[in-house]
Amino acid sequence: MEHIRKIFADERSDDHNAVGVSIERSDGLGHVTGKTQFYADRHFPGMLTLKMVRSPHHHAKILNVDTSAAEKMPGVVRVLTHADVPSNIYTILRLIQVEPNDEPVLAVDKVRFKGEAVVAVLAESETIARDAVDAVRIDYEELPPVFDVEEALKPGAPLVNEYHGNNYFTYEGHHCRRVRHGDVEKGFAAADHVIEERYSSAPIEHAPVETTGCIVVPEANGRLTCYSNTQALFFTLDNAGLILNTPFQRLRLIGGTVGGGFGGKVDVITEPVAFLAADLTKRPVKFSYTREEEMQVSSPRAAERIYIKDGVMNDGRIIARQIRLYVDAGAYSRHSPYGTTKAAAHMPGPYTIPNVQVDAHCVYTNRTPSSAMRGFGVTIGDFALEVQMDKLARLIGMDPMALRMLNAYRDGDAKAHGETTKGAALVEVMQEAAKLADWPLDGKYLSESSGKGG
Repeated sequence: MEHIRKIFADERSDDHNAVGVSIERSDGLGHVTGKTQFYADRHFPGMLTLKMVRSPHHHAKILNVDTSAAEKMPGVVRVLTHADVPSNIYTILRLIQVEPNDEPVLAVDKVRFKGEAVVAVLAESETIARDAVDAVRIDYEELPPVFDVEEALKPGAPLVNEYHGNNYFTYEGHHCRRVRHGDVEKGFAAADHVIEERYSSAPIEHAPVETTGCIVVPEANGRLTCYSNTQALFFTLDNAGLILNTPFQRLRLIGGTVGGGFGGKVDVITEPVAFLAADLTKRPVKFSYTREEEMQVSSPRAAERIYIKDGVMNDGRIIARQIRLYVDAGAYSRHSPYGTTKAAAHMPGPYTIPNVQVDAHCVYTNRTPSSAMRGFGVTIGDFALEVQMDKLARLIGMDPMALRMLNAYRDGDAKAHGETTKGAALVEVMQEAAKLADWPLDGKYLSESSGKGG
């Protein structure tokens, strides 16, 4: 990788030297020597194992929960239901005013996705905990599920999450996150060509080497110490305090090396119930996902469906872009409303288009709740936008790099969401990429700039 120092040299200091330089990771030596300590490397006397009784159904009413057989088993210390959780309904991003609370720590009267936690079992060993999970009896009445984002928005679709009242997240009174810039209908009417394409992605599991988990230890001073592989210590601490209805300073979180995260360990799922279990039993508690649980119930990258309609002129200018985007949040919000907002804000890509309309829907279905994964809200949108740009180039017989250069943001351009472009450097990046790839870019594009008037 090369650091092109001449680009915008007058707009920045020149004391940065990270690009193109190999820098030793601070944790690299610990990894290769085997000295790195993960949360699961810790062992405490009297530590209990926590296992979950999970729903076998995608959508069902809970008619009855019978834990009596499990509670009588030797080695079972305690069984927890929603009635044991002080403030059972929460949502992770309430800390930044993304509400309503819509997810139970332990299911109350229904389950909304296959694998949802209903009962927590605490036992002296993992084997006993597994047997106790099998001994819990739950009666369900199955309900019709909905798995498709557009089907979920149709009248009469099964209602997934009653805390919202609709199968979508509401943004300032609107059923979707909206962007309006110019007049797309006038743009389409004036265009030489109009095309519309559909793009879609599937959920993606992070598949970390280390599964999600934590250990909570009661301290002599009344505090609870949690050793966790979370990527979000403060989200975890604050949400756990609210769920347990206990002062934040009573909880102590110790993070460390995350054995693979990629965004998948920003959810607050294992720690609150482990905190509660340790507090009630006054014993250390370990709660870790099996590989099966990691694949089934940990949050994947959301599946997305994107419709892009473009109006383009014969000379390559895109004069209108309309986007309908659907994010499959699964059964609960978690980080999806925020990711959907990111998706809307990222449209229409790094291009200056005078007429833009974006409707980004955060949709609830009976799938596993989705959440963060490396650039979530942007990555899939970028894929769709850039494939669309290639299709536009083929449609009008234009070089795809030239099409991008013609429409690229320049400094001073107004973005669709109202911000002014600053420090774009997109043209310069494409110029350098063309040189490295021996791309036969027309000479006029090699002399352009992202600066004002470029």
